[in-house]
Amino acid sequence: MINMYDVVIVGAGPAGLTAAIYARRAGKTVLVLEKENFGGQITFSPKLENYPGFEKISGNELAQRMLEQAMAMGADVDMDTVVGLEDGSIKTVIGESRRYKARTVIIAAGAKHRRLGLPGEQEMIGNGLSFCAVCDGAFYHGSHVAVIGGGNTALQEILLLSEICKKVTVVQNLGFLTGEKRMVERVMALPNVDIRYSTVCVGYSGGGHLTGLRLQNTSTGIVDFLPVDGAFLAIGTEPENQPFAAVAPLNEAGYIQADESCATPTEGVFVAGDCRTKDYRQVATAVSDGANAALNAIRWLDR
Repeated sequence: MINMYDVVIVGAGPAGLTAAIYARRAGKTVLVLEKENFGGQITFSPKLENYPGFEKISGNELAQRMLEQAMAMGADVDMDTVVGLEDGSIKTVIGESRRYKARTVIIAAGAKHRRLGLPGEQEMIGNGLSFCAVCDGAFYHGSHVAVIGGGNTALQEILLLSEICKKVTVVQNLGFLTGEKRMVERVMALPNVDIRYSTVCVGYSGGGHLTGLRLQNTSTGIVDFLPVDGAFLAIGTEPENQPFAAVAPLNEAGYIQADESCATPTEGVFVAGDCRTKDYRQVATAVSDGANAALNAIRWLDR
């Protein structure tokens, strides 16, 4: 491993790995740092059917192919948790294990889906428990599913699932839906959508695959069982951008503010993927960000 890189990329999801491939094709030295698992959130998807070039592929396989391609092109990869970033003519990426020097930095730290933290939740993800209706909704055609959440994210999922599924049960912890009025009105008018207000999920059922939810009414305390074929957690995402707040402005939700150029106000620092302010967070849009960020970083290096 060399002492200083042209490009250090924080995060090895689709955005980060795409950026690594583009930067290496331009002959730049590249280091990709990942704190947890190579591939990011897509590794939780057992099957992708909306990524161009593959009729269907598992998230793990797609991530592995991206990683192998980046490494075959000469990108270095390392496991470390980044806890800070210092600006200067040479950037310093501060990891828990060591410090890394770079001429440019691409932040591709991603965003994680919020979870309920219930027993068995990790095992249920990909086995009846999903986060993305665009990604996984087609698997539940003609089925009964639940959507946990009542904000804009949940409403978008409900509208999509209502066109695919026989029935959608909404589990909302408040006495009302919190999304935009127009979206709420559309959801309320759907004949195959049932809304359970003042209700929280307190447990999952199923031996290896989700078969139902244990629901508790917060007003009465009564717990009952809802059999479903699948459930979607739609309680938002949370980026982990605090280590970069000094060099990249965050919005109120903690996302790094940048447009399609993927450039931050700090010279030589770029952002790509789900940790950036954007309308859609899909594998395809993450890959697009990775390419944009890398191409603009290359242009900045060659100026």
